[in-house]
Amino acid sequence: MNSSLIVSASGVRGIVGEGLNPEVVVRFACAFGKMVKGRILVGYDTRTSNKMFKYAVFSGLLSVGCEVVDLGICPTPSIQLMVRETGADGGIAITGSHNPPEWNALKFIRRDGLFLFPEEGERLFLIYKKNKIENVRWNEIGDVSQDNSAIKRHIQKILEVVDVERIRKKGFKVVIDGCNGAGSVISPFLLKELGCEVVELNCQPNGFFPHLPEPTPANLQQLCEKVKETGADIGFAHDADADRLAIVSEKGEGLSEEYTLLLAIKSVLQKRRGPVVTNISTSKAVEDIAGEFNCPVKRTKVGDIYVSRCMKDCRAVIGGEGNGGVIFPPVNYARDGIAAIALILELAARENAPLSFITKDLPSYFMVKKKIKSIFVNFDELREKIIKNLGCVKVDLLDGIKIWLDEGWVHIRASRTEPVIRVISEAKIKEDAEKICDMVVELILKK
Repeated sequence: MNSSLIVSASGVRGIVGEGLNPEVVVRFACAFGKMVKGRILVGYDTRTSNKMFKYAVFSGLLSVGCEVVDLGICPTPSIQLMVRETGADGGIAITGSHNPPEWNALKFIRRDGLFLFPEEGERLFLIYKKNKIENVRWNEIGDVSQDNSAIKRHIQKILEVVDVERIRKKGFKVVIDGCNGAGSVISPFLLKELGCEVVELNCQPNGFFPHLPEPTPANLQQLCEKVKETGADIGFAHDADADRLAIVSEKGEGLSEEYTLLLAIKSVLQKRRGPVVTNISTSKAVEDIAGEFNCPVKRTKVGDIYVSRCMKDCRAVIGGEGNGGVIFPPVNYARDGIAAIALILELAARENAPLSFITKDLPSYFMVKKKIKSIFVNFDELREKIIKNLGCVKVDLLDGIKIWLDEGWVHIRASRTEPVIRVISEAKIKEDAEKICDMVVELILKK
């Protein structure tokens, strides 16, 4: 298998024409169809390579006797919702999510709308590696049909679980940056249903991204300027498949992607108490906010399937990851940037205050996130180096290495979606967070 292909709990992804090509896609689709059988829903983001890959997926599924339902361009959470609500046997989302345009990926969905559990992903990969799948006879090939209701169903589900009238009364002016991805075909319509004056930015679903699709402050400059130019109350930005969300305040300031989950948690816990779930890389502010409502917090490995699975097990009321991914069970156990928009607008309407004022009232921490181009890292040796050079209060080896220091914490792990090592630090003081992160990066790179 090509070394540039990344296979993990987040699916299979690679650079188009290198690690990921039609042959690989057909084989993975065959393996998934063989594993789950039956009716499979297929949706995709707007990447130009999906004109090629969707037919590869269809061919693989049809060759093993599956029935294929083409959902067209739609967000990944919309596909997940459709799989669960229509009783399909599974689904495939063709999307590179937050990766640059030269990347693409397949995300495999269980019949309950969750992504494959890690052990199921391992089974799928074993079937793929064996490459001994028997195709059905000519008269057993399935059919392909179309269903264009995913967007409408998703919007309706969100409208059923938020205070629509309260939001409509505020008449928010909102700029939405769809990054010319799948969010372009849903979020403007949801915002209009919520009574907002909508300013569309990069909402042409053509797959040519005007900036890198990862919804981080560094990629929000155009949105910040548009919010200031139009006098909008808030700005929102999606990645390519709209499972994540970033926010710009009415002052035209891009917020850390951590704030998306923090605001969503506050919005939900004001109405309903219960467990909160997030991963071990997300801000400590989660515990602070949940503590205000006397609600417990559970932490998992990084990856939305780990969070979703834990949420379902403990009946959490809200959860997600600090990358802008919010999981709201009344809609689905899926990272959902569209539902996140509604939750944050509901909070703003209830607080009756500008977003900058609401965020100022949140617990204050400083977080630094860095990527190191993938190198071999001996995590056992690195752990000892960090403890020797920086000291240690507590260590967590659930996912990579997380070490608490007197000043704050640092988490080091290999990414499952990019060929990089991620280093994330957090502290009450900005200089402490920067110092911790820089020292760990130096230790990793030191021979």
